[in-house]
Amino acid sequence: MPTVVLMDVSLSMTRPVAQEGTEEYQRKSLAVHGLNMLFEHMASNYRLEFTALMAFSSLWELLVPFTRDYNALQEALCNLEDYDKTCFESALHGVSNVVQQEWGSACPCQMVLVTDGSLGIGKGSLRHSLQALKHYGDDKKFPLPFPFPTKLYVMCVANSEELQMTDAMDNLEELLRLSGGDGQIFTVDGQLCMKSVQAMFGKLIDYAYSPFHAVLHCGNLSSDVQVFPRPEPIIVDEEVEPMPRAVSSDLEIVGFVEIADIASPPVISRHLVLPIAVNKDVDEISAGATDELEEEASTSQMAGKSPNFCVLLHGSLKVEGMVALVQLGPEWFGMLYSQADSKKKSNLMMSLFEPGPEPLPWLGKVSHLGPISEAPENPYGEDDSKSPFPVQPPVKRSYAQNVTVWIKASGLQTDVQKILRNARKLPDKTQTFYKELNRLRKAALAFGFWELLKGLRPPDAAFQLSHAAQQLKLASTGDSQYAAFDHNIVPMHTDFPAEQCL
Repeated sequence: MPTVVLMDVSLSMTRPVAQEGTEEYQRKSLAVHGLNMLFEHMASNYRLEFTALMAFSSLWELLVPFTRDYNALQEALCNLEDYDKTCFESALHGVSNVVQQEWGSACPCQMVLVTDGSLGIGKGSLRHSLQALKHYGDDKKFPLPFPFPTKLYVMCVANSEELQMTDAMDNLEELLRLSGGDGQIFTVDGQLCMKSVQAMFGKLIDYAYSPFHAVLHCGNLSSDVQVFPRPEPIIVDEEVEPMPRAVSSDLEIVGFVEIADIASPPVISRHLVLPIAVNKDVDEISAGATDELEEEASTSQMAGKSPNFCVLLHGSLKVEGMVALVQLGPEWFGMLYSQADSKKKSNLMMSLFEPGPEPLPWLGKVSHLGPISEAPENPYGEDDSKSPFPVQPPVKRSYAQNVTVWIKASGLQTDVQKILRNARKLPDKTQTFYKELNRLRKAALAFGFWELLKGLRPPDAAFQLSHAAQQLKLASTGDSQYAAFDHNIVPMHTDFPAEQCL
């Protein structure tokens, strides 16, 4: 999930922070220190994350486009200049443009807004923009909510008491609500100083940028892995009391299935599965020194020489052309598979299915699957010429039948004209006439289109038409056995010769 860091470089960020017996800092210096701490953590634990750095005051500027080079991001922080007043609205428009040009409107994005809580003055200030929100026309629109899914984290280089003295906190909360409400506002606890700002950014790291570590089990084999990006908790709408469900830190492989049988299933999200060294503490945020970097490199070399089950699993799935079904939690499954980035490079990926005992209908319930050796005969045949999948459902699916759909008026007109053409050819087309009549009747009853049933009754008709008209009249009343959906209109039995039926 890419991240946009939006840094406030207005004049209010240059206000000094008085500290007893120590060097005097500006709020911008404290914010830069906190962002350096965040970038160092991401360089160690989120190396695959794309991050962009933007600065804003009355205008906005893209300092570093989306990159994985965190040294370039830290260098840009050291070269920040001071500008004029704060204008949130233009900066948010800039974020929207930058993200959509790079990722489109379907990719979720995280936004870290670093400011001192000053809303700006006059036109263009956050207070003025929120007050004028109801008066925006179609030609000018407030940038929030963004066209893409967003998580907004507001980092205020100010304590809560300072923000409560004005309406800054209320306006920032309204900004968070307009973005979708998925995010949080972080403030400094206690006195504004270097340590309190470090603690505030530490909360952001724990909340949004902590790596997801898990243990992958398969029988007696296991491996410590990191799942990237971090799987987000999901809420199942079908439950009576919806509760967020999170992926367990113990991932259990329950079986293996051929790629042809799993096909291309619908998934919630896809993640990289990376092996990690057992003795390597990747959660520790290091200040960065040459000795520590050399120690980290030597540790990685030692980990590369030791056997790892995750590497064995990746190679086996790639060679055998299979996927591994993995249990993520109670009645929640996913799959592990090898995905090639190029001809020489491939990665172990994990895709999450929808929660439930039967995530893929053509496989049936996962609990009913078992090893081939326990089957009375090979379900794939002696020469792999057949497959036990898809599992046939116990009841016939509705989409296996011809369903009448009227999206446009021309579709309804065609069905009515078909009945009228068959009516002119009675009694030769008696069976076809009643077949089309029953199809239209069931569709009208399903849609509640009573007027159609009444409109199809001609005022004066011959025997079969009068019989059909009477049946439609009974169905349109809705209070008799003839109005049942499963009831079919049968032809009227007559003893007249063909030429006397009309």
